[in-house]
Order: sequence, then structure tokens, then C-alpha cells
Amino acid sequence: MDMRRLVGLNFSRIRKARGLTQEGLSEISGFTQQYISDLERGRRNPTVVTLFHLASALDVEPYELLVESES
Repeated sequence: MDMRRLVGLNFSRIRKARGLTQEGLSEISGFTQQYISDLERGRRNPTVVTLFHLASALDVEPYELLVESES
């Protein structure tokens, strides 16, 4: 699977499991709702620093955005 797509799917899954909307996460993370939307659709190629900030906003470890889900 493409890494951008994998990050996007994990990010979306974790965001929804936390009960957050894209807008709500935007407020928490400081990233725009459009950036979050593009990320979830695999249209963004986040840097390592961005992954760290996004993971922090979701209260997960950064590697959780990079691994394939078992489900």
C-alpha cells in the first residue's frame, strides 16, 4: 500500500475512534480542515515533524500512523 494512503487511512480511523470531526481536530492540531481532509485522502505527503504533531494531537505514538492495521 502507498505510504500516503496508509497514513491517511490510519489517521482517519484513529480520528473517528476518538470521536473527532476534521474540524474539531483542526482546532486541536492547528492544521487546517482542508489539510486534514487531503491527508486522509492520501493527497498529502506529511513530513516526519508533521506526523509527530498530528500523532500528538490524536494522543497516539507516531508509528501508529505508519503501520498497517490488523483489522
